[in-house]
Amino acid sequence: MTQKLVVIGAGMASGRMLEHLFESDPSAYEVTLFNAEPRGNYNRLMLSPVLSGEKTYAEIVTHDEDWYAANGVACRFGERVVEIDRDRRVVVGEKGEVPYDKLVVATGSDPFMIPLPGHDLEGVIPYRDLEDTERMMGLSARPDAKAVVIGGGLLGLEAAAGMAARGVEVTVVHIMGHLMERQLDEAAGYLLRRALIDKGIKVMCSANSKEILGENGHVKALLLDDGTELPCDLLVMAVGIRPSVALAKSAGLAVGRGVHVDDQMVTSDADVLALGECVEHNGAVFGLVAPLYDQAKVLAQTLLGQEAAFQPKEVATKLKVTGCDLFSAGDFAEGEGREDIVFRDPARGVYKRLVLEGERLIGAVMYGDTADGAWFHGLIKDRENVSEMRDTLIFGPAFQGGAQADPMAAVAALPADAEICGCNGVCKGRIVEAVEGGATTIEDVRAVTKASGSCGTCTGLVEQVMALSLGDDFVMPTAKPVCGCTDLTHEDVRRLIKARELKSQPAVWQELGWTTPNGCHVCRPAVNYYLLADWPLEYQDDPQSRFVNERNHANIQKDGTYSVVPRMWGGLTNSRELRAIADAADKYGVPTVKVTGGQRIDLLGVRKEDLPAMWADLNEAGLVSGHAYSKGLRTVKTCVGREHCRFGTQDSTGLGVKLEKRLWGSWTPHKVKLAVSGCPRNCAEATCKDLGIVCVDSGFEIGVGGAAGMDLKEIQPLVKVATEAEAEEWSVAFVQLYREHAKYLDRPYKWIAKVGMDWVRAALSDAEERAALVARFDLSQTIYQKDPWAERAEPAQARRFQPLADLTLEAAE
Repeated sequence: MTQKLVVIGAGMASGRMLEHLFESDPSAYEVTLFNAEPRGNYNRLMLSPVLSGEKTYAEIVTHDEDWYAANGVACRFGERVVEIDRDRRVVVGEKGEVPYDKLVVATGSDPFMIPLPGHDLEGVIPYRDLEDTERMMGLSARPDAKAVVIGGGLLGLEAAAGMAARGVEVTVVHIMGHLMERQLDEAAGYLLRRALIDKGIKVMCSANSKEILGENGHVKALLLDDGTELPCDLLVMAVGIRPSVALAKSAGLAVGRGVHVDDQMVTSDADVLALGECVEHNGAVFGLVAPLYDQAKVLAQTLLGQEAAFQPKEVATKLKVTGCDLFSAGDFAEGEGREDIVFRDPARGVYKRLVLEGERLIGAVMYGDTADGAWFHGLIKDRENVSEMRDTLIFGPAFQGGAQADPMAAVAALPADAEICGCNGVCKGRIVEAVEGGATTIEDVRAVTKASGSCGTCTGLVEQVMALSLGDDFVMPTAKPVCGCTDLTHEDVRRLIKARELKSQPAVWQELGWTTPNGCHVCRPAVNYYLLADWPLEYQDDPQSRFVNERNHANIQKDGTYSVVPRMWGGLTNSRELRAIADAADKYGVPTVKVTGGQRIDLLGVRKEDLPAMWADLNEAGLVSGHAYSKGLRTVKTCVGREHCRFGTQDSTGLGVKLEKRLWGSWTPHKVKLAVSGCPRNCAEATCKDLGIVCVDSGFEIGVGGAAGMDLKEIQPLVKVATEAEAEEWSVAFVQLYREHAKYLDRPYKWIAKVGMDWVRAALSDAEERAALVARFDLSQTIYQKDPWAERAEPAQARRFQPLADLTLEAAE
């Protein structure tokens, strides 16, 4: 009879344990998985890229619904466990009891919140999960937003860098004399601090927090003990974690700093096991992912009755903090009888320090160039005698023997047990085995070994090991295919759609050799866009090949409600439109009404079933969809221009309205934002938009390729023109050129970086080509410039927005 296994906590450690369990014996246990968060396992190491905008939450999900379903896991997500009844062998959740034969406690850790006066104010948060990340991401929507981060460790610095990348003014407050003092020495800490300051982040070391000041229940500033007051709209505490042991303690399990476990990860109860940040093993607790994954393997073997023992290993720390490469291993504190070897290259920002004791290397710190980290870590771990290479040791393995060798010699010199991927504990020999077993790409190796699958900093080293093993058969990764359905890149697909005149999705799947019947969620949106952009008359847009926001023509929020943003031409509105918005907010119980950064009004918290009726009401007042959800024109931001402002040189509002009315409804590879500033004072912030126009006395200066998101980019000059008509022509032609040539999901600045600004200028400088681009754009607009709200407000269309229960009742009547 299959035994019942209950797991409390769906984090990275328990997730890896389940992987090992299912790989070894998928039918050994009937698994129930509790998680207090309303979701399953995701890569917490990747929350920082989500915060900065480099990744989405969907991209860091480790186990999705399909994975849990395929492995028969009963998921109790969003449900807290309130009690473990060991006498009855039952786990009591908020929604009921679940019996167990074996129980795994993986409750992780709790963020430590310094009990400063005011620590319970609204706006004081830790940095631990997706909700914390979303709070920080939301701060960027506020003008002149300020944040303070207490803690100069890894998490604190990633939080600061992510918010700064979104335009938030950030100050880091650290009580110690230099940043990341557990991983870096003072010199490396200085270089890191300098890099952060260069990114616009204020860093205050040796600073002691005294009190968190508030106003109306919300944080407003941090007060330091020297009297300095740091204003903030959000305060993030990232000062450490503590094992989460309350549940285990209340169940009567042996608990110290963490839940006590033996070498087999068994607690003081033989039927209860534990792993992860909540455990204590031989007096040690663990916060890095590598030992947690070792625990996961041991625990899975224990559950299957196999012999296994957890033995902590000396761990190297290889990190990428805010784009800066860092490495540290061993003991690098100063001490009697120790000597240092230091290398500095100020021009490249490189610092290396080795700490020797007698004839052994005992510690290493590197900043800026960490390529040899694995080799140095091996020397430390193996306690190797380094006396014969003492003079060249700092230069790494490629220089041993007195002369610089082939760069690949450094990798070739690594022994088979040299650790390549610290997060997953993958050694060089394991990667070589994967290659010998048929793995030829980094994706193949990652699938077999998980190397490079967590933080990703070892990807280059993994590729070097592969290159050594495959020799001439190794192909350095270039442009990636669209998805797993095809080997073709986006550029290949786009070119072949035009060259072969493929005018439907089935034609693409068939003629281009797709390995799946109808594509997947990754390739279908891209192919759908390429077809409608290239064949507007022949191809009909497929709504099912669009993301949920574009299907429902509103932005879905994390609680399942929607955000509705009516279009306001150039930021202009009137009393009739404002009354209609106010009436809609009242009629449909909208909890939040917000002015956006794009000079529009956002109705937040709208129920899906209310969308069609709200759209109909707004349409009646003359308002149409603002496409705030689309890969298309979002906003055209304007200032008041010469009609009202004494500095204005041209009618910036009028031109903005003309452009928005000309361009709205046009699908594009990614979202497009425009702005028109009436003078060089640039109140509309035109110089950081996808297309920005600055009005001057002599006419209009047009620039393109700006960005104000995860990458801050100033527009590149495109052309100077004298008249509004010319400005409109060049703007429309640029948008069409982008539509016809860019890779799907590339913003204009990324596309321009690939094709070159000179090519863009040359293409648009040809008057005939410019006119042809405008004509093709206008042709497309005759088909696609329509208000989706008006269409879906019709009764027949509106039915699909009703809850399923209502439709069933309607059918019964």
